[in-house]
Amino acid sequence: MKFQLFVTLLPAVLPLVHGIPARRDTPNPGLRGSDSLVGHSSSNKGGSDSPPDIKYTLVPGQTEDPNIGPYLDFEKADNPQPIRGSAGADDPGPRNYYYDRINSDKLAPPGTDHGQTINAQWPMGLSHNRLGSDGAGWARQENINVMPDATLMAGVDMRLAPAGYRELHWHVAAEWSLVLNGSCRIQAVNENGETFIDDLTAGDVWFFPPGVPHSIQALDDGVEFLLVFDDGGFNEDNTFLATEVFLHTPVKKSRSYTKEIQLLTHTQREVLSKNFGVDVSAFDKLPADELYIFKGTPAPADIEKQNVTTTAGIIPRAQSYSYHFSEQPAHEVAGGSVKIVDPLTFPIASNFSAAVVTVHPGGMREIHWHPTSDEWTFFISGQGRATLFTAPNAATTFDYAGGDVGYFPKSNSHYIENTGDEDLVFVEVLQAPQFTDMALGQWIASTPKQIVADTLNLSEDVLSSIKTEKQYVVAGPSS
Repeated sequence: MKFQLFVTLLPAVLPLVHGIPARRDTPNPGLRGSDSLVGHSSSNKGGSDSPPDIKYTLVPGQTEDPNIGPYLDFEKADNPQPIRGSAGADDPGPRNYYYDRINSDKLAPPGTDHGQTINAQWPMGLSHNRLGSDGAGWARQENINVMPDATLMAGVDMRLAPAGYRELHWHVAAEWSLVLNGSCRIQAVNENGETFIDDLTAGDVWFFPPGVPHSIQALDDGVEFLLVFDDGGFNEDNTFLATEVFLHTPVKKSRSYTKEIQLLTHTQREVLSKNFGVDVSAFDKLPADELYIFKGTPAPADIEKQNVTTTAGIIPRAQSYSYHFSEQPAHEVAGGSVKIVDPLTFPIASNFSAAVVTVHPGGMREIHWHPTSDEWTFFISGQGRATLFTAPNAATTFDYAGGDVGYFPKSNSHYIENTGDEDLVFVEVLQAPQFTDMALGQWIASTPKQIVADTLNLSEDVLSSIKTEKQYVVAGPSS
């Protein structure tokens, strides 16, 4: 009986086994429809008698006047909607609810947003992550491939595990770095043969000019650091690596392969032998490929053991490649703190100026712009939002979180507001010989009151309350 049942079902089962749908009672309609579907026809079906049932609850502030523009916290909203006051309408989908929840100012922008500015936001979490070998670390980058208008600077977020190396290398672009956490040892040699080595920890800064070869090794606690380059088209994959220099000398790519290990031919090794004054056999065990990020021998605790010097001596202190920014006290203001490093205190970094800004909950980096440089910003921790204003009347509000990059073109005004319940910390980087900005408040307060009153219709009391000094960070209403 069981065998008879199986035979009966076999014609329907076999197509499914081979990944083919079972035979249908109706013929397959084919890939395309008929000519009768073109244009109006009395047989075409119209809309539904019952509209979709979209269930949602508006969050605090969402019913206010759109021009007031309070921050809308969609993080815990089941079904966030593109609505502000009387503007907008519900959205039945399809949608990416995760992005809607963390970008409320894109889903439901303030009424003061207008037109289209550049895209001033890139999350490093969306960048391709290049993984080092044997758990040695990783690196991900932002450049004009993902932010086409960020032409002046590009950035890399890199992690090295304990004893992990960023291979010996150099760049065409200048490299400015802020250590985000952990510690590392950096080393370099300049064109005069002067040497440099130093240990850095979280909050410290280094700078290597173009063409200066250097290396980075994580110490016992590993390290993560931010790299900023003075070229928006910079690509971390195009770095000049020591391994590649050896493997491609001369350029002729005549390599032999033995047991899957790539060896230089005698001709190539002869060039290296002549250059270094050693036997050709010295290069038989060169790496088969670039190392990039890899693990090595842990650095000795005593840095003096690696302090190599030449007849040229060490790099003069005034031209040091490191700055212990972590030991610089922050300048405290009402809404947070600011500390600045630029060529006035770190001379070797000739065109890199930066400020690390901390904004307390409810506070705001005051409305400002930079007259001589674009601003490349990296958000270290917390969450915030910024409105970029571009003349004559374009404005876009963006939401940021730790690991995001912001970019604000020269002389375009913006603020950065803390929208979370913990400190917002970020670094502003300029291509400028000195960190400067123009503050909207200082400008208005330093202009004759009659001119401002005639222009903006502000009262005498309001004008008298605006401070003539830069505030940098202003406090929230409850601070």
